[in-house]
Amino acid sequence: MKLNEYDDNGSGKIGHGAAVLAALLIVSVLVIVLAANKDYLKRRFGSASSGSGIVSSVSFEDHASDSVSLTSQVYVSDLSFYKDFESQTSDSNGTETSATVSNTSVTASQQETLTEENDGKHTLITNLDGTTEWAVISPHIPKCDYDYTNLFNQSGRLKYFEDDKCTSFFGIDVSKEQNYIDFNKVKKDGVSFVMVRLGSRGYQTGQLSVDDYFRDNVKRANDAGLDVGVYFMSQAVTEDEAREEAKYVLDNILGYRITYPIALVMQPVKNDTARADALSKADRTTVMRAFLKEIKDKGYIPIIYGTKRSLFKDIDLVKVVGDYEIWLSDTGSDYPDYPYRYSMWQYDLKGAVEGVSGDVNFNISFVDYALK
Repeated sequence: MKLNEYDDNGSGKIGHGAAVLAALLIVSVLVIVLAANKDYLKRRFGSASSGSGIVSSVSFEDHASDSVSLTSQVYVSDLSFYKDFESQTSDSNGTETSATVSNTSVTASQQETLTEENDGKHTLITNLDGTTEWAVISPHIPKCDYDYTNLFNQSGRLKYFEDDKCTSFFGIDVSKEQNYIDFNKVKKDGVSFVMVRLGSRGYQTGQLSVDDYFRDNVKRANDAGLDVGVYFMSQAVTEDEAREEAKYVLDNILGYRITYPIALVMQPVKNDTARADALSKADRTTVMRAFLKEIKDKGYIPIIYGTKRSLFKDIDLVKVVGDYEIWLSDTGSDYPDYPYRYSMWQYDLKGAVEGVSGDVNFNISFVDYALK
């Protein structure tokens, strides 16, 4: 029903006029109060153009077409009771539960939990008995920077490319286990270098000996035009013994062209105990450095052979890396997860090459040692 149709007698008109006057009086009082508190309202509720989250707006208008209007925008964040409000929610069973509304940020428990597996500071080591453990990656040792997407396998031969050019070299390592080797066929089959076993120290007797095929292998590899390096199986337990081994190696390579590194191999003996097993990590590092220094002082390139386990567990790498290079043995994987820099990688123990009967170890060198 329209207001002007409510009552048409005289008393109704008087009552209507009084109501209008009363409304105008109330509006006037509100205008005076709001004007007096204008600055407070701006501080408390902001301007009409600010932010989002508007709760309500208020307007006043008279019936004589002359209007007095006030619009005030209230923001949720300005309402103190909202911060303490506990909204009622229902769980999957329909039971009401309380959920406190909070302005705090995401808590630490909601962030991804870091573990040794994903913190980038640990690497997994497999021990000789098959157990595993996490080892800390040192920030003081240069990291491996090879881009393994540039590593390609061509019929078992790994090649590393940079700017569409192959920058790696394919090699094998041999000993008396391969018996007679036709190195001319080896070279024709794409082999660039060969690491020849020079000899060893007896792991129980301590006696030094030359590999039965060393002299024949190194001479014919030289004659075939292959780059040659050598390796020695150490069981030194003192610095003096290490220097003795180095001198033994240097004496036996006289007269041969050695263009690749001289490698020191100090590994556990399979299914038996060896005289060097009792060395502590610090003592083994000291002994190895004595050997490597002797080789380096004579103008050759020394290199340390080892598995990821032995390099982490048996040697203090901080004291050797930087002075000496690494020949890494890591087989059975597409690429090593060894985190530090290395220059050679033994990646297959069952390779096949023309000129060698039976299995032979495959290696890739990321360095052209022949130019050093």
